Amino acid sequence: MEHRNAPQTGASAAPQRPSRAKLHVTLAATESEILAAQKLRWRVFADELGATLPSQTPGVDRDIYDPYCDHLIVRDEANGRIVGTYRILPPQAARKVGSYYSENEFDLTRLAHLRERIVEVGRSCIDPDYRTGATIALLWAGLARYMQQGGHEYLIGCASIGMQDGGHNAVGIHYALAGHRAPVEYRVFPRHPLPLDRIAALPNPEIPPLLKGYMRAGAWVCGEPAWDPDFNTADLLLLLPMTRVDARYSKHFVERQN
Repeated sequence: MEHRNAPQTGASAAPQRPSRAKLHVTLAATESEILAAQKLRWRVFADELGATLPSQTPGVDRDIYDPYCDHLIVRDEANGRIVGTYRILPPQAARKVGSYYSENEFDLTRLAHLRERIVEVGRSCIDPDYRTGATIALLWAGLARYMQQGGHEYLIGCASIGMQDGGHNAVGIHYALAGHRAPVEYRVFPRHPLPLDRIAALPNPEIPPLLKGYMRAGAWVCGEPAWDPDFNTADLLLLLPMTRVDARYSKHFVERQN
């Protein structure tokens, strides 16, 4: 989940991965691996999607949160290429940096009592040549292992929806997910709300595959979407209590990493 997630084109129809690909998921262990993940993020968010990134190094997506995060990567062992990534901010690191990234977009006051138990994920993206269900499943498997091994109880992040159509699909998704709203005690409030009353909702919105995955896993949508002008996206804050994850769903992803 979040921030920052690519406006989830990541699992849609795209060039098939190279036929000799041998994919493996792990946490980045070296600065060079982290740098490769940050360069992949730049190519996807800035070059492909046109986002305005705060990085001081052109071609590298890096901000103040990166040094505090763990970086999950999918590598094609056939050529050493890093083809997928997730940025993970555990609670102790969020305490050191002073906030979760999502707090730039949402007031998380009602989640304050969970702060020591929340892991935030974001900046998820996949190389265009590797946008298959298998690559996304590996990222989910690595994330499941991270949560399981760390004994973490809650996962949060922003699911981003592209606004290239003027926001009609994003507003449609907001209403389509009404059945997945969080209980009121977990509601958050966007700092820059998407003007829902001024944008017509698409009747049959296209829900990004990764967002569908979060819903199937048991995630809640914690409120109305925020508008992020730098990425030109509508962002939904998602909360996934690990106790809500269906046992069969969890077993499927944990098994994929073994």
